[in-house]
Amino acid sequence: MFGNLFEEEECEEGSSSSATHSGGRAAKGGDEPPAPRGRSNLCGIRNQGGTCYLNSLLQTLLFTPEFREELFSLGTDELGCLEDKDKTGAKVRVIPLELQRLFARLLLVDQQSASTADLTDSFGWNSSEGTNQHDVQELNRILFSALEHSLVGTSGSTLIHRLYHGTIVNSIVCKECGNVSQRQEDFLDLTVCVCGVSSLEEALWNMFVEEEMFEGNNLYRCALCNRLVTAAKSAKLQKLPPFITMSLLRFSFDFAKCERYKETGRYSFPLTINLRPFCEQADGVAADYSYELFSVIIHKGGCYGGHYHVYIRDIDRLGHWEPPVEDNKTRTQRNVNQEVKEVRQTKLNEDDPLCVLTAIISQEPSKSVLLDQLGQKLMEKIGSSWSKTFRKSCGPIGKFLQSHGDLFMLVSNGTRVALKANLPSPITSEPPGQADRSANEGPECGAVEGPKPEQEGDHWFDLNDAAVTSIGVSDIEKQFQGKESAYMLFYRKTQLHRPTGALSSPQYKVPHHLIRMAEEENIKLQKMREDYEASNNSFELRLHLASSYRLINGTLQPVSKEPNVATTLAFDRRKTVGDLRLAIYQEQEQWEGDMALTVAKMLPAGLHLYNTLTDDSASLYSAGLCANCDLFVWNGREVCGAGILTGAEWEPVLLTVVRPFVEPPGDHVRMEFEEATSGGLKKEARAFAGGATLGEVREALGQPVGSLLCQERSGAKVGEHCTGEGGGASGWRVFPPDDMQRTLKELSLKDGDALLVLEPQSCDSSMFTLNGDVVTVMTPSDCRWLQVEFCSAHGGGGGDVDERRIVKVPATGNMLLCDVKQRAIEELQLPSAQYCLRQVDRIGKLLPPVCEELSVREAGVRLMTTMTLCLGCAPQASQLFLHFSVGAAPSAGIEMDIIVERTCTVKECLKAMLDAVGLDGTCWHLRRLDWCEEVGEALIEEHASLSELKINNGETLVVTEGQLPPKGFLKLSMWLPMDAASSFTDNSHTEEHAAELQAAAQKHVHTSQLTSVGQLEISVEATLEDLKAQVLTLPALQEACVPAAAFLRLWEMEGLTPARILRGHQVTLRKLKLTSGTDLCIQQLQKAEDLSPKEILLNVKMGIPGERCYYPPEELIWDASRDSSPRSLRTCVAACYGLSPDSLLLAKHHPDKHTWEEIISSWSQQVSKKKKKKKTESLLGAPFHLKDNDVIGVKNLLIDNKEFYTREDEQGQQRLREQAEQRRKGEQAAGRSDCAGSQKKAGGDARTKSKKPEVALSINVGVFR
Repeated sequence: MFGNLFEEEECEEGSSSSATHSGGRAAKGGDEPPAPRGRSNLCGIRNQGGTCYLNSLLQTLLFTPEFREELFSLGTDELGCLEDKDKTGAKVRVIPLELQRLFARLLLVDQQSASTADLTDSFGWNSSEGTNQHDVQELNRILFSALEHSLVGTSGSTLIHRLYHGTIVNSIVCKECGNVSQRQEDFLDLTVCVCGVSSLEEALWNMFVEEEMFEGNNLYRCALCNRLVTAAKSAKLQKLPPFITMSLLRFSFDFAKCERYKETGRYSFPLTINLRPFCEQADGVAADYSYELFSVIIHKGGCYGGHYHVYIRDIDRLGHWEPPVEDNKTRTQRNVNQEVKEVRQTKLNEDDPLCVLTAIISQEPSKSVLLDQLGQKLMEKIGSSWSKTFRKSCGPIGKFLQSHGDLFMLVSNGTRVALKANLPSPITSEPPGQADRSANEGPECGAVEGPKPEQEGDHWFDLNDAAVTSIGVSDIEKQFQGKESAYMLFYRKTQLHRPTGALSSPQYKVPHHLIRMAEEENIKLQKMREDYEASNNSFELRLHLASSYRLINGTLQPVSKEPNVATTLAFDRRKTVGDLRLAIYQEQEQWEGDMALTVAKMLPAGLHLYNTLTDDSASLYSAGLCANCDLFVWNGREVCGAGILTGAEWEPVLLTVVRPFVEPPGDHVRMEFEEATSGGLKKEARAFAGGATLGEVREALGQPVGSLLCQERSGAKVGEHCTGEGGGASGWRVFPPDDMQRTLKELSLKDGDALLVLEPQSCDSSMFTLNGDVVTVMTPSDCRWLQVEFCSAHGGGGGDVDERRIVKVPATGNMLLCDVKQRAIEELQLPSAQYCLRQVDRIGKLLPPVCEELSVREAGVRLMTTMTLCLGCAPQASQLFLHFSVGAAPSAGIEMDIIVERTCTVKECLKAMLDAVGLDGTCWHLRRLDWCEEVGEALIEEHASLSELKINNGETLVVTEGQLPPKGFLKLSMWLPMDAASSFTDNSHTEEHAAELQAAAQKHVHTSQLTSVGQLEISVEATLEDLKAQVLTLPALQEACVPAAAFLRLWEMEGLTPARILRGHQVTLRKLKLTSGTDLCIQQLQKAEDLSPKEILLNVKMGIPGERCYYPPEELIWDASRDSSPRSLRTCVAACYGLSPDSLLLAKHHPDKHTWEEIISSWSQQVSKKKKKKKTESLLGAPFHLKDNDVIGVKNLLIDNKEFYTREDEQGQQRLREQAEQRRKGEQAAGRSDCAGSQKKAGGDARTKSKKPEVALSINVGVFR
């Protein structure tokens, strides 16, 4: 009817149901098996991407018992066997057989949803049909037609005719002679009008009661009168079928606006309807005309996109129906408030996740919580999230809930979690304030021991793809109007009564071979679930045996130098500590005596023990064990004869011990020994127990009682004063005698802290100076020099231009830089002027001037380095030295310098820069440079200070012309190849046409002129998928036939030439480095694409043997993530053409130079001395730098030569030489601006798009006559 007009929307119900059953856990043993049926005990149908219309119709046919049983009555003797469908000459009626199997699975197999893949395969549909959405009324007619053709010659050949066929008689009565002309019309469904009608009864009245008059200019030619006469036309229902289908014409066409629209006004329909007023013969029994509603197919969305689901009345009571939320009030408000008060009064243990989750769920009036709200309620309860508090020890919250299935369970099709001890009805959970029954109902109604018995009346369910939920009759009235409203109505005669044996019996009249098939599938599913649960509950523990460790300075250190001395044990988390102990006993056959299991942790200082597991009946989780937990296996008393101190208070600390003279340690102590780069100080890493006193540490270090222990003062680290960077002496605080009795934990010493150990006579040396409780360490690096260089080109002094004068100035770390500069000026005898000191980087570039108010150490200047003396002012401590340029990056323009205050705002800085270059006006703004020295993001906050924006000294800003762009938004220009405009909306599904479109799209993007299709404003935090979706809203692309965002490719343009493909649908535009003004080109794809960062799109073209030309280029996606060598590319190209890699020669084309660069697989000469392994070239680096849209030429050396150049290349090179000659002679080419203007003009002519063709829905049926 409307073709594939209805593009599938994301169905939250269907997509979330399967996810909620898994609880967010990741399977270890493979894919997660299908979830079992939910509380409704009904099976849904999985969506193949766009088959919601098919799912809704199939569920309606399944819950039409007469249709289902008629289909099951057809045996294999009439339909054949599916196993014989591929045999020659076998007539197997595949469609009804697959429909039987699907119905049997929906009735008998214990799974949340069934697949329709086998059924759609029997239709002859390909994979693309599963993603194309069609009209459900169109499918209803085509499916019935396919079943009629498939059942020809069987006892079910009249199945559709008997159940759904009816007739209408159309009459025209001549008002002159009374002659009646009649014509019968067959129908399988009735299409009723919605526009201008308020109800179904009114629409039927207009169709079958009202008469249409032929009068005036619209007269009727009577056959009896043989002339034009006045007449009346009417229609009546002549024969009523057992089941009647009403299709509502909700989609109409506005001829004024020339567009489709959906009727969303109120349109009511009754639950029971009497068709007697609309029938030709009305003298029968009243029951013959009475029908009751049993199915409503609902369309959600508009005329250009939407989703189908269906409301169905469970006639045979196959499902477990529960009253909806508003109809189920199981508790009085008084009982609810009392329970909440009691729970809140109980002291909550916030360190126990079981206690916290149990309290949260029990405080809810419904005794259940939505899964997606559980994390928020937990944060409100304890003030911290699950990930921050419990994830490290307990894993994801969904996995935690499943591992404690004895306490928690999922209800409402997996959307809510409840306590097993007080199980609520899964869809009867109610918010506070709704359970307000009168108190005189007694206290019994306050407790819910289980689901309430089913209530009498109609049992309705909402079947939304895989999700099945109970609904009430009142929910049907909500579908009278709105964007989500009824689309097809299915009525059945009230005379059709069901036998008692069919009620609550899914196996009723199901063939035995299908029952056996379902039983086998249930056994297989149960086995898969058991294996999955066993695999998912398995976790690994790291066992540390006492025989592999010894105690050194209060810490456990491994005896062996091997990096990993622990053994890994995989165990079931559901078992107890006793089971774990027994398993370790069995694995350690040589173990003798008692065995203690203690939770341990590997710290920088060594292995430390915490709590010992003593209760063998406790579960592993309650004992605090989680995945990759460390366990120490010992006798519980000593290790190698030494007692072990356990607990957090005895955690060891790894200290860096600094001494004037340290001998290399012996083998009896495990330590890291390192010599400092300066003379006189050496370091070593030593571990000590956190509960050890400072005096015990001094004793362990072998120092006498009078030795000094010093802690480094806040400032430079221990490594800094030894390297000579920054210069100056380092200060250490001496621990007073009272601290010798304090522990390392009490002194707040932590891993990595430095501890200086000095003997009393060391303070008499020139290296160490004791002043009060501070020891100053003076190393040779503290008295050095700075070299100052002055170039006459910089300073304008006397002498030649290239003359350089150097002077060496003695300096220390505490010396001020202004003194260094003054001494250098005096020794160089420079004239009076303003000078500044600037450092030089490794490539010789001048760095910003240093602040002369700081010392050498404070400014971060390394002693024994060179500084440059230049003309200019030095910034003060409160100022910034900035570079800036106008209009372009410094590499393309002139760079200037300016000194501004750090508290200066962006607006004031911009004004100062404009004044410095003599510009005025308000149409300017500032931009930063990005990491590749190109103009980057704008400084949006005009009134923010430079320090607040973290603009650093020496940073470069660009003064850009134009108004400041909106904050957080980008303005992007979209382009489309001119020749691709007509093919962009083509919706043909033939393979030949699809190949032509793909080749045309490829050609258009790379060679055609571009036309502008508009501009977009989008947030920088939007994803690439959001950008593609917004692209389709452009007026020029509103009729584009694009199934999903993955079928679009966006190119970033450089000079109106595609340069880079935007990758990653969930990557934000900020991470893609897009800026305002970026040009993007749109390319349509015939299949979905999601390129990784290392997948390169190349244009490969094969040379025509014997000719200097190539075949048309083909797109090739080369995965360079693992291997980016020439060999890898040649192998990929060879696989594309089906040739041997060794017979191919590749070359990269440079279109700007009209040259070819051969890609030869060679080995570089760099050989690692340690590994003796050659390093291969990478085509992603120099000299090839392969990127998207590069052209790769291919030569088959078996039948062709090695010449890549074509006549066009030679002509292009000739043109380049002529242009170079013209430039050398001073002749300017005047066509560049004209060319740019012509491209702009050509891009402005938008081509009118052709209307999108509609693809008809079809089902392929064999010939069975």
